[in-house]
Amino acid sequence: VGARGAAVWVGRGVRILVRTAAAGLTTLRLTGTMAASCPTSSDSNCYSPRSPAGSIAKTLKEHGILPAPERTTTWRTFLRSHADVIAGIDFFTVEVWTKRGLVTHYILFLVHHATRAVHIAGITPNPNSAFMAQVARNLTALDDGFLNGMRYLILDRDSKFTDQFKTILEDAGVQVVPICYQAPNMNSIAERFVLTVKSECLNRLILLGYAHLERSLGAFTTHYLKDRPHQGLGNELVTPGPTSGRATGNVVACERLGGLLRSYHRAA
Repeated sequence: VGARGAAVWVGRGVRILVRTAAAGLTTLRLTGTMAASCPTSSDSNCYSPRSPAGSIAKTLKEHGILPAPERTTTWRTFLRSHADVIAGIDFFTVEVWTKRGLVTHYILFLVHHATRAVHIAGITPNPNSAFMAQVARNLTALDDGFLNGMRYLILDRDSKFTDQFKTILEDAGVQVVPICYQAPNMNSIAERFVLTVKSECLNRLILLGYAHLERSLGAFTTHYLKDRPHQGLGNELVTPGPTSGRATGNVVACERLGGLLRSYHRAA
């Protein structure tokens, strides 16, 4: 006879025993899943009255999961847990026409992970140590520094991030977190902004001089913060305006850079 027939033939007591064993097996499997998804969880946090004594530690061992004090935190968990106090920093370059011909300019920017707020920290054709030191001082200024309240700054191992730059930040209480070599995805939010600003703005312009570049970046940053929805924020704006979310009123267009950047909102 099948398993079901055997259980019926023996009687109700066996059926209860079989169900209890199945429930215990399911509980043990669930224990492994819970521990794997929560690296800081101790064995006692996974305790269940249905689990036999000593089975929790055994189950974790069978799943290849170390005891809580020995488990490592993944990079993704670190970013999600500390998003409110993490910023990413990076450079990107753009070619600008000047009196001396085509000159490469370096743009240094930061992105706050939790809010996606962007800050252009500096623009220069020569990002030397003096430039980087002044940027670090500006970012940690007590009154309006972008890194006020931040604890971690994620950056790559570019030599332009000098020791002096890192020292000024760390003296202000910001811990520098370098990513691995050739691993740009570890600073993916900053990398995504580079793609956005180039594809939506800079690649569509012929930049004539420093002032033109600065004005274009300023217009795009305003658009990015006030006009452009972000999927990482549930299609919300970084800095909502007074008419954001309004369901009534005439729809009007907001244009920047001669219509290159366009958004729509309800009239006040």
